Amino acid sequence: MPVGEQASDSAPFLSSDSEAEGPEEQDGTEHQESQEEESASGVSNVRARLIVAILCYINLLNYVDRFTVAGVLPEIESFFGINDGDSGLLQTVFICSYMFLAPVFGYFGDRYNRKYIMSAGIFFWSLVTLLSSFTPRKHFWALLLTRGLVGVGEASYSTIAPTIIADLYVKDKRTTMLSIFYFAIPVGSGLGYIVGAQVSNVMNDWHYALRVTPGLGFLAVLLLLFVVQEPKRGAVEARPESQLHHTSWLTDLQALSKNRSFVLSTFGFTAVAFVTGSLALWAPTFFFRAAVITGEKAPCTGSRCSSSESLIFGAITCVTGILGVASGVLVSRQLKKKTPRADPLVCAAGLLLSAPFLYLTIMLADRSTSATFVFVFFGETFLSMNWAIVADILLYVVVPTRRSTAEALQIIVSHLLGDAGSPLLIGNLSDSLRKTDSYLWQFRSLQLSLLLCAFVAVVGGAFFLATALFIQRDREQAENYIPTADESIVVPKSGRSTPVPVSSVLI
Repeated sequence: MPVGEQASDSAPFLSSDSEAEGPEEQDGTEHQESQEEESASGVSNVRARLIVAILCYINLLNYVDRFTVAGVLPEIESFFGINDGDSGLLQTVFICSYMFLAPVFGYFGDRYNRKYIMSAGIFFWSLVTLLSSFTPRKHFWALLLTRGLVGVGEASYSTIAPTIIADLYVKDKRTTMLSIFYFAIPVGSGLGYIVGAQVSNVMNDWHYALRVTPGLGFLAVLLLLFVVQEPKRGAVEARPESQLHHTSWLTDLQALSKNRSFVLSTFGFTAVAFVTGSLALWAPTFFFRAAVITGEKAPCTGSRCSSSESLIFGAITCVTGILGVASGVLVSRQLKKKTPRADPLVCAAGLLLSAPFLYLTIMLADRSTSATFVFVFFGETFLSMNWAIVADILLYVVVPTRRSTAEALQIIVSHLLGDAGSPLLIGNLSDSLRKTDSYLWQFRSLQLSLLLCAFVAVVGGAFFLATALFIQRDREQAENYIPTADESIVVPKSGRSTPVPVSSVLI
């Protein structure tokens, strides 16, 4: 960037420009020697890598917190005396609040200072998580309420963080950085099981498992405020500034609804969310019940349960997440040399290959423990192949000024039809299929319910195959996007946004 353009790190919370937007006139020669070489984003290369590292840390922390509850679910069920349907609500209320707030944060993320939005959300999330750890025995509703409020923090972060990475890097570098960012999902999930199980075991109380992440969350807020610098929106893609005006929210929604690659990949990702949401909450409990009926483990006594299944599943989730994300990106990169449709094809292959392994995992759980963990290893590896790729698809088929809104829409659809309802659906289906309250039927009913995951994985693979038909066209349209005369852009006037026809501005 020209020497005279310097990124400001002190934009107000509701400033309509990003911190690096709106170059200021100044004498560039005066500070030329002391300034680092900056990219088009307005952020130095060293600072950009540091920003990605901080965002990865927060993403990891988010998923550790989310799956800590799943790691101690048998203890929670025993402590409150609840059934599978009530247990499923713990994940559902969290996802629902997260899902409904995502469009709000997406709207603000496309228009205002992103790091301050994330900081406020993460501070609130950390505080509520800490409060949830003090829930007494007769107040299960309070645990549900606080878990629901935790979704505020994740909604403020997940819709915005990928767009910051997109404004720092392009093409292969962007894919690589997103891969690193999305490593945090399976790794954080696995660590959540491990942290929950281990802390509960050491402290002899599952409440302490929920007190690990809040302190780390407050640290994340400080890192965001004092280290992260917001990049220029879309600058690294070498777009003329006239092409990056914000259109009205309704115009954004209409454009996204006509983007077939975005719509179809969102439905494909919804299938991923359904399967991962179901397994995330129920897999450790399912493996524990299998061990009980085979005589390998004793049933829960009071609020104490064996935690080895959570530890093993957590370790598998960490390893398969790394392998899956890395292999997905590598296969996609090699396949792109032969076809521009590589990304959705790899996503489809991952889901279709995971389905038979998930089926074998579920059906063999009460026959061979070792075989079960081998099959779930391969099933989760294939399932994890699409995390970074789906994010990259969204970023290159959607123009920069609509990306946070697109992220929010993908979140609300994938969670509404995916993991917001899947844990509750699996729990209620398990309760309805259970003929008696014996340990055998506690296992068998959950086993039959989880078979739904294999079917949904196949459906998701079909959606990604359909995405491959449109991906090349939609990417070219996004890269060559020019606002039409009938689109309204949003021009800030006296601190307020006013929609006006684009033609009146260009003239």
